[in-house]
Amino acid sequence: MFFFNYIFQLSQKENAMATIRGDLKIFCGNSNKPFAEKACKELNTSLGSIKVKKFSDGETQVEIGENVRGKDVFIIQPTSYPANDHIMELLLIIDAIRGASARRITAVIPYYGYARQDKKVAPRVPISAKVIAEMIKVAGAKRVLAMDLHASQIQGFFGIPADNLYAKPVLIKHITDTILNKNSIMVSPDAGGVERTRSYAKALDLDLAIIDKRREKANVAEAMNVIGNVRGKEAILLDDMVDTAGTLCTAADILIAFGATKVYAVSSHAVLSGPAISRINKSKITSLFVTDTIPLNGKAKKCKKIKVLSVAPLFGKAIGCIHNDESVSQLFK
Repeated sequence: MFFFNYIFQLSQKENAMATIRGDLKIFCGNSNKPFAEKACKELNTSLGSIKVKKFSDGETQVEIGENVRGKDVFIIQPTSYPANDHIMELLLIIDAIRGASARRITAVIPYYGYARQDKKVAPRVPISAKVIAEMIKVAGAKRVLAMDLHASQIQGFFGIPADNLYAKPVLIKHITDTILNKNSIMVSPDAGGVERTRSYAKALDLDLAIIDKRREKANVAEAMNVIGNVRGKEAILLDDMVDTAGTLCTAADILIAFGATKVYAVSSHAVLSGPAISRINKSKITSLFVTDTIPLNGKAKKCKKIKVLSVAPLFGKAIGCIHNDESVSQLFK
């Protein structure tokens, strides 16, 4: 009798665990709702009910519109422009859900703002990427899911499990389907991106070139030389983000000057601030391929050179893996 009671109790526990694991809830702030909806579609679910608005003085107000007690909750919120507003939304949503007794909270941050401030570049400056990471942990997140972090060490800033997805499968498929030919060559716009660009070159079986870039101050870049032979080649520039587009446009100019016949650009995150669109329209770049981790603004939507590829389904699959306690790395095998 004891044995059968034990088996019955064990079965009840397993059934309870299965019920809990099935309670998936996904919410988003105001940063990129279309992206969140696409990720939900991949999982055959819908976004949870939430209100995120502002008081007249600019304070953010959050209200969760449904029960999340004991749920496995994912909050999709890239911290793109306006970065500070979207970070505050994320923190308050996390706290609201933590206070509502969610079982686990995962912050899904397709684009992680402040990532470029990942080290001390001068005396008396903060390591801002770590400050934001600590705030997310303190607010109540138990896990983080991001894409193409500016530097791999940022994963260690959070103090909680952090998965870094890669846009590489999506971007490589598009390159292969649309522009790849025997004259293609992968190009890194600076020394810092060589490892990333080399991985693409290896996957596509292409040669690699590097722009020797000098940067005097933030958002101002000057390219000086090209390491590698690009003459007669169709160059594919790769960077993790495009902000003011100064780096890519300057790199495109020097590649054409060194004999490249065409220049394409590929980037995970389309920040596109300040004079970016004007520069891209005037540049020698034929096409710029970006993902939808950041929604395009009005000018960017009208730019005929910019092509958007969706990585939301990839995030949907990753959310499913985390929810079911499966390996996220299997998505890239």
